[in-house]
Amino acid sequence: MDPKAFFEQGKHIRLSDRILFALDLALEQEDLSIAEDLLRALDLSMTRNTGGGEFIERRDYPSEIEEMMKRLDGLRARQKD
Repeated sequence: MDPKAFFEQGKHIRLSDRILFALDLALEQEDLSIAEDLLRALDLSMTRNTGGGEFIERRDYPSEIEEMMKRLDGLRARQKD
């Protein structure tokens, strides 16, 4: 689902939902620095309070986050040139 549509439907209860929405905006505006910071914040918000010292991440990212990561990679490549 489109992050904006998700946010507008009032399904923005979790911090990670709001960060995902902000990440979408940063990518639209091609703000690489902010987008990278938001991706780190998104990862932190999704993994806090999980596991202990030897916790191994085994989950897959939801498709929306996979899409954002691909868009971020594309933005990195464009700004690198």
